[in-house]
Amino acid sequence: MQRDVFYTELNKGLAELSLCLSAEQKEQLFEYYSMVVEKNKVMNLTAITEEREFVIKHIIDSLSIVKLGEPVTDMLPFRLIDIGTGAGMPGVILKIAFPNLSVVLFDSLKKRLNFLDEVIEALSLKDIETLHGRAEDMGQDKNYRESFDMAVSRAVARLNVLSEYGLPFVKLGGAFVPYKSGDIAEELTEAKNAIAMLGGNLERDLRFRLPDSDMERSLLYIKKKKPTPKAYPRKAGVPSKKPIM
Repeated sequence: MQRDVFYTELNKGLAELSLCLSAEQKEQLFEYYSMVVEKNKVMNLTAITEEREFVIKHIIDSLSIVKLGEPVTDMLPFRLIDIGTGAGMPGVILKIAFPNLSVVLFDSLKKRLNFLDEVIEALSLKDIETLHGRAEDMGQDKNYRESFDMAVSRAVARLNVLSEYGLPFVKLGGAFVPYKSGDIAEELTEAKNAIAMLGGNLERDLRFRLPDSDMERSLLYIKKKKPTPKAYPRKAGVPSKKPIM
């Protein structure tokens, strides 16, 4: 594992984002990367394990939320839920970069969360926890429904489906920020009605290319303007089988 390659790419990416992290934070990111690569030998966490690609396509991509500017940076510190966190991206990376965040890493696969519990302990992260369940169920749970300042997700799902998973968790005035790739024009048109029905309003559609790559990315800033109707999210499996159109 080439620490120098990791640090070189990390420093370049952070400079692109005008982000300054301490030596300790950079070391935490390297340790996190090392743990992901090691666990990846026995569990499918990511197809991207080479230092340079991991930094650009996972770490810098996760931190690209700062490109949204004041709507994000002005809300620190705040309570954030990472829906379908997988290997902990972007949730763990955001927590390392912004220690004042209160983070919930949410996923339906307990094995992944067990690994993230190991990461949290190894990196001595505070005010961060894992949550196991389905978005359709937890989005109706009074302990989590409309209780977060922000929900984020890099999970792979159509935007109308992802909005039904994410917006119920967001409190009024908060935001849902999905990370999307490729051309999303069709998805945005398809999801317009779902976003409005669920209480959201698309305020920013930021499109960019990750540094030193050909990866086209989009960050959507969907503000919570109205409470989500009690009927949403629907029962487990329904949003993906019968998306709001």
